[in-house]
Amino acid sequence: MVSILRQLNRDGWLLFAARIARMFGYGFLAVVLVLYLAALGLNEVRIGLLLTLTLMGDTAVSLWMSTQADRLGRRRMLVLGALLVLGAGLVFIGSTQFLVLLLAATIGVISPSGYEVGPFLAIEQSALAQLVADDRRTGVFAWYNLAGSFATAAGSLTGGGLARLGQQWGMTPLESYRAVLVGYALIGLVLAGIFWRLSQAVEVRPTSPHPHAPPASRLGLHGSGRVILRLASLFTLDAFAGGFVLQSIVAYWFYLRFGANEAMLGTIFFGANLLAGLSALAASSIASRIGLVNTMVFTHLPSNVLLMLVPLMPTMPLAILVLLIRYSISQMDVPTRQSYTMAIVSPAERSAAAGITGTARTVGASLSPVIAGLLLGTPALMSGLFFVGGGLKIIYDLLLLAAFRKVKPPEDRV
Repeated sequence: MVSILRQLNRDGWLLFAARIARMFGYGFLAVVLVLYLAALGLNEVRIGLLLTLTLMGDTAVSLWMSTQADRLGRRRMLVLGALLVLGAGLVFIGSTQFLVLLLAATIGVISPSGYEVGPFLAIEQSALAQLVADDRRTGVFAWYNLAGSFATAAGSLTGGGLARLGQQWGMTPLESYRAVLVGYALIGLVLAGIFWRLSQAVEVRPTSPHPHAPPASRLGLHGSGRVILRLASLFTLDAFAGGFVLQSIVAYWFYLRFGANEAMLGTIFFGANLLAGLSALAASSIASRIGLVNTMVFTHLPSNVLLMLVPLMPTMPLAILVLLIRYSISQMDVPTRQSYTMAIVSPAERSAAAGITGTARTVGASLSPVIAGLLLGTPALMSGLFFVGGGLKIIYDLLLLAAFRKVKPPEDRV
């Protein structure tokens, strides 16, 4: 597996470095984000609304940037995205007004989940798929996701630990959470510096247009529009389900249900993201045997059953154990999903396809935190987050298998 990385050139390693820095920042912030908003005096309904609008704003920004990246320049869009991370972090540090935070979260880039937001993933996937051979693509994406999961784990541990340490040194909880936001903003600067160093090799390679090729749509797709829109609709359902169990929401649930402090929450999600990264790495070898779609479905189903078991555990150690087991298999569908999307479209459509499917996921995820906030605000219903999220994810798995089991990428056909 390690030999797969030998194909990466300087640009490939820069993209890996950007992924690590960004996901560290997302994990760093996600553990304390909802705690920070609660410390500002926002109730659960307003917090859910802010998280929803954060993801909805990201949808619009990311869709435009990712579908225009192949035309206007991938490097340029990545640098712009990094500046949006910086801007959102600075506003969250400097303001306590709900409407100002809402505007910054909508326009800027804030991750309430600890997972990818913004235009980065779509554009980086397109560039990586261009830099490696088809038979190495899933393996490279697996390492790419492993790097991101480990970085998120380290960020979660560091963010939770920093907040707890700050309070032990005499900071108020609000001040300790704001210190984490300072670190998040600085990561935006680091990202801009990394992306600035990318070469022209990450841009779309010019090709002669086929005389009978259909014209590109406004979204940047040529002949793959129908299949990508079908795939995107299913990804919307999966992400809507996932929006009920965003990392920041689950962290807050552990805080409400078991009284877990910031350091404990950081430790929980450090372990969870480490296991998630290892599960993503295993996806490549499984996919080579049973295919990309089968790997996406048959590893995802049991993880969703485990998700629904978390709130049924009577003690915090048992709930943590089930959550960690769930994370140990939960991310095998991620590199396979990314690789599958890149494989079933032409190279000139890859940024657009990744952007549309990624935006569909963000749309789905943006709709559920409002409902999750209502559930969190009602003690008798707050554990329903896990049942609704897990149940809808199971429906997604079955629909995906029915719709795409016969649509095979080149490596599966071989």
